[in-house]
Amino acid sequence: MCCFSRPIPFVGGTKIFGRVDGDRQWLAYSMDFAAREALAMVLPLPVPAGTPEDAVRFVDLSGYRTFFADVERAFPVFLLPAAKGGPAFRGAIPARPRLKVHEVGDFVASFVPTSGDFDRLDPRFRLAPEVVAALAAQRDYGFAVVQLAATGAGWWRRLWRKVKSLAPVALSFPTRDPGRVFFPTVHVHDGVVHDQAAFDHMLYWQGGPPEGDPLVALGQPMSASGPLGRTVDAARARGLIDPDAPARRRVLVGRLPNRDQWIDLAPPTPADAAA
Repeated sequence: MCCFSRPIPFVGGTKIFGRVDGDRQWLAYSMDFAAREALAMVLPLPVPAGTPEDAVRFVDLSGYRTFFADVERAFPVFLLPAAKGGPAFRGAIPARPRLKVHEVGDFVASFVPTSGDFDRLDPRFRLAPEVVAALAAQRDYGFAVVQLAATGAGWWRRLWRKVKSLAPVALSFPTRDPGRVFFPTVHVHDGVVHDQAAFDHMLYWQGGPPEGDPLVALGQPMSASGPLGRTVDAARARGLIDPDAPARRRVLVGRLPNRDQWIDLAPPTPADAAA
Protein backbone atom coordinates (compact mmCIF):
# COMPACT_ATOMS: atom_id res chain seq x y z
CA MET A 1 0.00 0.00 0.00
CA CYS A 2 2.03 2.95 1.23
CA CYS A 3 3.58 4.60 4.25
CA PHE A 4 1.70 6.48 6.95
CA SER A 5 3.05 9.14 9.28
CA ARG A 6 1.22 7.64 12.28
CA PRO A 7 -0.13 4.17 13.18
CA ILE A 8 -3.30 3.31 11.25
CA PRO A 9 -5.67 0.53 12.37
CA PHE A 10 -7.04 -0.53 8.99
CA VAL A 11 -6.13 -0.27 5.31
CA GLY A 12 -7.57 -2.46 2.55
CA GLY A 13 -8.95 -2.61 -0.96
CA THR A 14 -6.00 -0.71 -2.43
CA LYS A 15 -6.14 0.12 -6.15
CA ILE A 16 -3.25 1.71 -8.05
CA PHE A 17 -3.05 2.79 -11.70
CA GLY A 18 0.20 3.65 -13.49
CA ARG A 19 1.18 4.77 -16.98
CA VAL A 20 4.49 6.02 -18.33
CA ASP A 21 4.25 8.86 -20.84
CA GLY A 22 7.66 9.91 -22.18
CA ASP A 23 9.87 10.79 -19.21
CA ARG A 24 6.94 11.13 -16.78
CA GLN A 25 4.70 8.63 -15.01
CA TRP A 26 1.04 9.04 -14.17
CA LEU A 27 -0.12 7.50 -10.90
CA ALA A 28 -3.55 7.16 -9.26
CA TYR A 29 -4.14 5.63 -5.83
CA SER A 30 -7.24 4.68 -3.83
CA MET A 31 -7.94 2.56 -0.73
CA ASP A 32 -10.29 1.92 2.17
CA PHE A 33 -8.99 3.06 5.55
CA ALA A 34 -9.84 3.86 9.15
CA ALA A 35 -7.83 6.43 11.13
CA ARG A 36 -8.12 7.47 14.78
CA GLU A 37 -6.38 10.80 14.14
CA ALA A 38 -5.28 13.06 11.32
CA LEU A 39 -2.23 11.67 9.54
CA ALA A 40 -0.50 11.62 6.17
CA MET A 41 -0.26 9.03 3.44
CA VAL A 42 3.27 9.11 2.02
CA LEU A 43 3.93 7.72 -1.47
CA PRO A 44 7.60 7.24 -2.40
CA LEU A 45 8.26 8.39 -5.99
CA PRO A 46 11.35 7.31 -8.00
CA VAL A 47 12.19 10.78 -9.33
CA PRO A 48 15.62 11.62 -10.81
CA ALA A 49 18.20 13.17 -8.50
CA GLY A 50 17.85 16.93 -8.24
CA THR A 51 14.14 16.99 -9.10
CA PRO A 52 12.78 20.46 -8.16
CA GLU A 53 9.88 21.05 -5.79
CA ASP A 54 7.48 22.03 -8.59
CA ALA A 55 8.11 18.93 -10.76
CA VAL A 56 5.19 16.88 -9.44
CA ARG A 57 1.75 17.77 -10.80
CA PHE A 58 -1.23 16.82 -8.66
CA VAL A 59 -4.43 16.02 -10.57
CA ASP A 60 -7.93 16.71 -9.22
CA LEU A 61 -10.09 13.60 -9.69
CA SER A 62 -12.72 14.67 -7.16
CA GLY A 63 -15.17 14.83 -10.08
CA TYR A 64 -14.42 11.25 -11.08
CA ARG A 65 -14.76 9.12 -7.96
CA THR A 66 -15.73 6.08 -10.06
CA PHE A 67 -12.43 6.09 -11.97
CA PHE A 68 -11.26 2.72 -10.64
CA ALA A 69 -14.70 1.16 -11.03
CA ASP A 70 -14.63 2.20 -14.69
CA VAL A 71 -11.11 0.80 -15.12
CA GLU A 72 -12.23 -2.52 -13.66
CA ARG A 73 -15.15 -2.70 -16.09
CA ALA A 74 -12.61 -3.09 -18.91
CA PHE A 75 -11.69 -6.55 -17.64
CA PRO A 76 -13.42 -9.93 -17.52
CA VAL A 77 -15.22 -10.69 -14.27
CA PHE A 78 -12.74 -11.90 -11.69
CA LEU A 79 -13.67 -13.00 -8.16
CA LEU A 80 -11.20 -12.29 -5.38
CA PRO A 81 -11.04 -13.92 -1.95
CA ALA A 82 -11.99 -11.61 0.89
CA ALA A 83 -8.91 -9.98 2.35
CA LYS A 84 -8.49 -9.47 6.06
CA GLY A 85 -7.46 -6.05 7.36
CA GLY A 86 -6.26 -4.95 10.74
CA PRO A 87 -3.33 -3.86 12.78
CA ALA A 88 -1.11 -6.57 11.32
CA PHE A 89 -1.08 -4.59 8.09
CA ARG A 90 0.57 -4.27 10.52
CA GLY A 91 20.38 21.94 19.83
CA ALA A 92 18.04 24.15 17.75
CA ILE A 93 18.16 23.99 13.94
CA PRO A 94 17.24 27.08 11.92
CA ALA A 95 13.76 26.78 10.40
CA ARG A 96 13.63 26.13 6.67
CA PRO A 97 10.88 27.33 4.31
CA ARG A 98 7.76 25.16 4.40
CA LEU A 99 6.98 23.05 1.37
CA LYS A 100 4.23 24.25 -0.93
CA VAL A 101 0.77 22.90 -0.10
CA HIS A 102 -1.51 22.00 -3.02
CA GLU A 103 -5.29 21.93 -2.59
CA VAL A 104 -6.41 19.18 -4.96
CA GLY A 105 -10.13 18.46 -4.76
CA ASP A 106 -10.70 16.68 -1.45
CA PHE A 107 -7.00 16.62 -0.55
CA VAL A 108 -4.19 18.78 0.71
CA ALA A 109 -0.90 17.50 -0.70
CA SER A 110 2.80 18.37 -0.86
CA PHE A 111 5.82 17.07 -2.73
CA VAL A 112 8.90 16.36 -0.60
CA PRO A 113 11.88 16.39 -3.03
CA THR A 114 14.21 14.32 -0.80
CA SER A 115 14.07 12.44 2.48
CA GLY A 116 16.06 15.32 4.01
CA ASP A 117 13.15 17.70 3.39
CA PHE A 118 10.61 16.06 5.73
CA ASP A 119 11.45 18.63 8.43
CA ARG A 120 9.73 21.21 6.22
CA LEU A 121 6.36 19.51 6.78
CA ASP A 122 4.01 19.81 9.73
CA PRO A 123 5.37 17.31 12.33
CA ARG A 124 2.12 15.30 12.21
CA PHE A 125 2.73 14.45 8.57
CA ARG A 126 6.42 13.51 8.61
CA LEU A 127 7.89 10.04 8.44
CA ALA A 128 10.05 9.31 11.46
CA PRO A 129 13.81 9.50 10.65
CA GLU A 130 14.27 5.85 11.58
CA VAL A 131 11.54 4.85 9.10
CA VAL A 132 13.17 6.85 6.30
CA ALA A 133 16.51 5.25 7.19
CA ALA A 134 14.93 1.78 7.02
CA LEU A 135 13.50 2.44 3.56
CA ALA A 136 16.85 1.81 1.95
CA ALA A 137 15.49 1.49 -1.60
CA GLN A 138 13.49 4.72 -1.27
CA ARG A 139 16.09 6.85 0.51
CA ASP A 140 16.95 8.89 -2.59
CA TYR A 141 13.33 9.10 -3.81
CA GLY A 142 10.98 12.04 -3.58
CA PHE A 143 7.70 11.68 -1.67
CA ALA A 144 4.12 12.73 -2.34
CA VAL A 145 2.43 13.50 1.00
CA VAL A 146 -1.38 13.55 1.18
CA GLN A 147 -3.06 14.66 4.40
CA LEU A 148 -5.96 12.49 5.61
CA ALA A 149 -8.54 13.36 8.25
CA ALA A 150 -9.54 10.97 11.03
CA THR A 151 -12.47 8.76 10.09
CA GLY A 152 -13.82 8.48 13.66
CA ALA A 153 -15.33 5.38 15.25
CA GLY A 154 -18.70 3.69 15.35
CA TRP A 155 -21.01 3.08 18.28
CA TRP A 156 -18.77 0.37 19.75
CA ARG A 157 -15.57 2.39 19.77
CA ARG A 158 -13.12 -0.34 20.80
CA LEU A 159 -14.35 -2.94 18.31
CA TRP A 160 -15.81 -0.94 15.46
CA ARG A 161 -13.76 1.03 12.95
CA LYS A 162 -15.39 3.60 10.73
CA VAL A 163 -13.97 2.79 7.29
CA LYS A 164 -13.80 5.42 4.56
CA SER A 165 -13.07 4.97 0.86
CA LEU A 166 -10.38 7.34 -0.34
CA ALA A 167 -11.27 9.13 -3.56
CA PRO A 168 -8.54 8.66 -6.18
CA VAL A 169 -5.33 10.58 -5.49
CA ALA A 170 -3.70 11.29 -8.85
CA LEU A 171 -0.43 12.89 -9.94
CA SER A 172 2.32 12.80 -12.53
CA PHE A 173 6.03 12.89 -11.81
CA PRO A 174 9.33 12.75 -13.72
CA THR A 175 10.53 9.17 -13.52
CA ARG A 176 14.10 7.94 -13.35
CA ASP A 177 13.14 4.77 -15.27
CA PRO A 178 10.80 5.38 -18.25
CA GLY A 179 11.08 1.71 -19.23
CA ARG A 180 9.08 0.56 -16.19
CA VAL A 181 5.88 1.47 -14.37
CA PHE A 182 6.31 2.04 -10.65
CA PHE A 183 3.76 1.11 -7.95
CA PRO A 184 4.31 2.37 -4.36
CA THR A 185 3.39 -0.72 -2.36
CA VAL A 186 5.92 -0.84 0.49
CA HIS A 187 3.95 -0.86 3.77
CA VAL A 188 4.62 1.24 6.86
CA HIS A 189 1.44 1.14 8.95
CA ASP A 190 2.80 0.97 12.49
CA GLY A 191 6.07 2.90 12.30
CA VAL A 192 8.10 -0.22 11.39
CA VAL A 193 9.27 -1.52 7.99
CA HIS A 194 8.52 -5.25 8.25
CA ASP A 195 10.09 -7.82 5.92
CA GLN A 196 6.64 -9.07 4.91
CA ALA A 197 3.22 -7.42 4.88
CA ALA A 198 -0.44 -8.29 4.24
CA PHE A 199 -1.36 -7.21 0.70
CA ASP A 200 -4.85 -6.48 -0.62
CA HIS A 201 -4.00 -4.79 -3.93
CA MET A 202 -5.14 -4.49 -7.49
CA LEU A 203 -2.55 -2.95 -9.80
CA TYR A 204 -3.53 -1.54 -13.21
CA TRP A 205 -1.26 -0.20 -15.93
CA GLN A 206 -1.01 0.60 -19.62
CA GLY A 207 1.90 -0.05 -21.94
CA GLY A 208 4.19 -2.93 -22.70
CA PRO A 209 3.64 -6.16 -24.66
CA PRO A 210 0.54 -8.37 -24.21
CA GLU A 211 0.82 -10.68 -21.22
CA GLY A 212 -1.00 -13.77 -22.51
CA ASP A 213 -4.37 -15.18 -21.52
CA PRO A 214 -6.64 -12.56 -19.87
CA LEU A 215 -7.66 -15.00 -17.14
CA VAL A 216 -4.72 -16.62 -15.40
CA ALA A 217 -3.65 -17.59 -11.90
CA LEU A 218 -4.12 -15.27 -8.94
CA GLY A 219 -1.24 -12.83 -8.69
CA GLN A 220 -0.46 -12.87 -12.42
CA PRO A 221 -1.17 -10.16 -15.04
CA MET A 222 -4.53 -10.12 -16.77
CA SER A 223 -5.28 -8.13 -19.92
CA ALA A 224 -8.35 -6.11 -20.82
CA SER A 225 -10.14 -7.06 -24.03
CA GLY A 226 -10.09 -3.61 -25.65
CA PRO A 227 -9.04 0.05 -25.38
CA LEU A 228 -9.47 1.52 -21.90
CA GLY A 229 -11.37 4.47 -23.36
CA ARG A 230 -14.36 2.17 -23.85
CA THR A 231 -15.10 2.17 -20.12
CA VAL A 232 -13.14 5.15 -18.75
CA ASP A 233 -14.08 8.76 -19.53
CA ALA A 234 -10.74 10.12 -20.78
CA ALA A 235 -11.80 13.75 -20.39
CA ARG A 236 -12.74 13.28 -16.75
CA ALA A 237 -9.52 11.28 -16.17
CA ARG A 238 -7.63 14.46 -17.17
CA GLY A 239 -4.74 12.85 -19.03
CA LEU A 240 -4.31 9.89 -16.70
CA ILE A 241 -5.11 7.22 -19.29
CA ASP A 242 -4.40 6.56 -22.96
CA PRO A 243 -7.96 5.95 -24.24
CA ASP A 244 -6.76 3.99 -27.29
CA ALA A 245 -4.58 1.51 -25.40
CA PRO A 246 -5.69 -1.53 -23.38
CA ALA A 247 -4.98 -1.90 -19.67
CA ARG A 248 -3.55 -4.79 -17.69
CA ARG A 249 -3.90 -5.75 -14.06
CA ARG A 250 -2.18 -7.78 -11.38
CA VAL A 251 -3.67 -9.04 -8.13
CA LEU A 252 -1.58 -9.09 -4.94
CA VAL A 253 -3.32 -10.74 -1.98
CA GLY A 254 -1.89 -12.28 1.20
CA ARG A 255 1.44 -12.03 2.98
CA LEU A 256 4.16 -11.04 0.53
CA PRO A 257 7.62 -9.43 0.62
CA ASN A 258 7.22 -5.82 1.73
CA ARG A 259 8.51 -3.94 -1.29
CA ASP A 260 7.44 -1.70 -4.14
CA GLN A 261 6.36 -3.22 -7.46
CA TRP A 262 7.75 -2.48 -10.93
CA ILE A 263 6.28 -3.55 -14.29
CA ASP A 264 8.71 -3.79 -17.24
CA LEU A 265 7.30 -2.22 -20.40
CA ALA A 266 9.66 -4.05 -22.78
CA PRO A 267 10.09 -7.83 -23.06
CA PRO A 268 13.45 -9.19 -21.89
CA THR A 269 16.13 -9.36 -24.57
CA PRO A 270 18.14 -12.55 -25.22
CA ALA A 271 21.04 -10.92 -23.36
CA ASP A 272 18.78 -10.31 -20.34
CA ALA A 273 17.63 -13.92 -20.41
CA ALA A 274 21.21 -15.18 -20.57
CA ALA A 275 22.15 -13.00 -17.62
